[in-house]
Amino acid sequence: MTDPHLAEVIGERRQLINLAYRLLGSLAEAEDAAQETYTRWYALTEQQREAIDNPGAWMTTVASRICLDLLGSARARREHYVGDWIPEPVPGGWLDGPGFAPADPADRVTLDESISMAFLVVLDSMTPAERVSFVLHDIFRFTFPEIADIVGRTPAACRQLASNARRRIDTSRDHSATERADLVRSFKEAWESHDIEALVGLLDPQAVATADGGGLALAFLEPISGAEQIAGAWMDIAARAPEVTLQECLVNGQAGLVGQVDGATVSVYAFDVADGRITRIWAVRNPEKLGPWRSE
Repeated sequence: MTDPHLAEVIGERRQLINLAYRLLGSLAEAEDAAQETYTRWYALTEQQREAIDNPGAWMTTVASRICLDLLGSARARREHYVGDWIPEPVPGGWLDGPGFAPADPADRVTLDESISMAFLVVLDSMTPAERVSFVLHDIFRFTFPEIADIVGRTPAACRQLASNARRRIDTSRDHSATERADLVRSFKEAWESHDIEALVGLLDPQAVATADGGGLALAFLEPISGAEQIAGAWMDIAARAPEVTLQECLVNGQAGLVGQVDGATVSVYAFDVADGRITRIWAVRNPEKLGPWRSE
């Protein structure tokens, strides 16, 4: 018998991946979580599926529980990760799609910001329960009773978890998308021209650069702090890999850079800025995290 909810549940895939990516910081794991959700849906009997009034809400709830379990095991796995773990970068527009464009423009801003690398890095510092409570409530508009059913806490406890998480999020925006893009473009030009003084001038004196090679690609293992130290390191990178070409692009919805060799992506760079200078650089070189960029 054909599933009468087939069109509806298939249409939920984009929503599930959007949710799971924000919860897990990994597109590959988000796709696995979505697939597992479908597996559990079709493991139900026809009678069980018929009894579910809102299949989309059921699938979102199940996906959230899967992600909560994965977040708990991810912390243990990352204890053995080589170097720093950075959320998997996605090309601009990758997570947009039919069925996920909010009607309110203000919500579009919130959703765009919620996939920025800076945002995901903060999310990754939270406990699994904090992260799930915050993302589900503040981004996906779940009620706290609904979240309580997923997290296994009381609604009041989930409200407190979301509040704790919210205090870690920097909501200040003192720069436009154009200003951010101009800074990244200037960084690219200074890097390509080996202009170390220009690089230092673009970086905040307390800037921090973090790389993720995962033990599979050459990358510095410890974060680099300070404008002069970062500029020096980027000059070394340019000297060691003159064959790499840089392309401007959107990384997680914001201005970033992609490094390519013969058209193949070997690195993705995300940036955070404040007061007209670059404050953070995230360099992702782990080839297992660059899958979405190979078709760009």
